[in-house]
Amino acid sequence: MSVVPVVLEWVEATSISTHIRESIWTYPVIESIHVLGLGLFLGLTMVMDLRLIGVVLRNTPVGDVMGRLLPWIRWGGALMAVTGVLLTIATPVSFAANPFFAAKLGLLALAGVNVWIFHTTLGPSVGTWGIHALPPLWARRAGATSLVLWVSIAVAGRLIAYNWFQ
Repeated sequence: MSVVPVVLEWVEATSISTHIRESIWTYPVIESIHVLGLGLFLGLTMVMDLRLIGVVLRNTPVGDVMGRLLPWIRWGGALMAVTGVLLTIATPVSFAANPFFAAKLGLLALAGVNVWIFHTTLGPSVGTWGIHALPPLWARRAGATSLVLWVSIAVAGRLIAYNWFQ
């Protein structure tokens, strides 16, 4: 037997996993906070991505939009990360077998790379290119890629509950 199933079974046998899974209120409360974090994160990320694409807030510099939204986006992302881990801890064995969960993790990795590339290469120079109503092509591509990835992550996350492949 490989190490991964053993670790997942160990996590599922812990008291925190059992509590989250068996409590009447804990799992639904964590899931509700996860969805609220998703709304905060995805809603504001969509606004920022749509600005990068040049669809909304065309008279507001991209740097101003980023400066105002990023702190809130980070809070939403933190809420989703913490609650997502807690939800996964509840039933890690079934999550590991779920193809929608695997897809979500893969998409999260791609989105993380997209965010990292943007903020390390394009973000620092936003003051020079972000004042135009229509940002340069590479900024628009980064925004479009982000939009597609984050919406796909939300869809994959929702489909986790509807695993038809068991």
